[in-house]
Amino acid sequence: MTSTLSQLLADARRDHTTLNALAPEQIPATADAAYAIQHEILQQGDARIGGWKIGAKAASGPIQGAPLPHVDLHADGARLPRSAFAPLGLELEIAFRFNRLFEPSTAPYDDATVVASIGSVGATIEIVASRYAHWPDVDKLAQLADLQNHGALIVGEFSPYRDDFPFEAPSLHFSFDGHDVVESAPANPAGDPRRLLTWLVNHATSRGVTVTPDMVITTGSYTGMFFPRKAGTASGRIEGLAPVSLTLY
Repeated sequence: MTSTLSQLLADARRDHTTLNALAPEQIPATADAAYAIQHEILQQGDARIGGWKIGAKAASGPIQGAPLPHVDLHADGARLPRSAFAPLGLELEIAFRFNRLFEPSTAPYDDATVVASIGSVGATIEIVASRYAHWPDVDKLAQLADLQNHGALIVGEFSPYRDDFPFEAPSLHFSFDGHDVVESAPANPAGDPRRLLTWLVNHATSRGVTVTPDMVITTGSYTGMFFPRKAGTASGRIEGLAPVSLTLY
């Protein structure tokens, strides 16, 4: 049965509108309920899963994530209208692809199996957006249901995976119209983002979803969130990976 909130969020995503305060009965009561709403949103938009966003706020903290509609993934150099996203925050991230399928299984996949299956890595820029007019002052489970505040993902060229890459704190540059927008030392709050991947594989497969090699799995911001106030071009470069850029018009 489709929930009222999933219908509201699907409509808001399609129409580029925002929702006012939710009634208490519309807010998901549990994380599982929020995750179910995520998949209902994709079903209502007739969208397949093109990738995932996952993250954690601390190196040993709990992990959350969301499936990403394939229509929201864009190649490096994409041009997108600012008016399609409200609010609009930008984050520079690292994403992974696997070199194998992970199919639903009666037993969970272990860390060693998952990490050994990383095939490639690339830089991404996530557009953070919300379907809630009062974001970020919104219930956390309601935000989780809203694809964890996902707007779009710009995907740079992927490179073969190497396990000696400095995933916790790589050297990077992130600018908007040529001006640096990184205010602190680059670091992923989750620590080494590879620790998130086993959670993602088991989260998806436990729900009957196969994780495929074409899925882009982006793993949280190294730069905090930048809110551009005008049109322009965001450019990200993580040393050792291909650059990625996005133009807002």
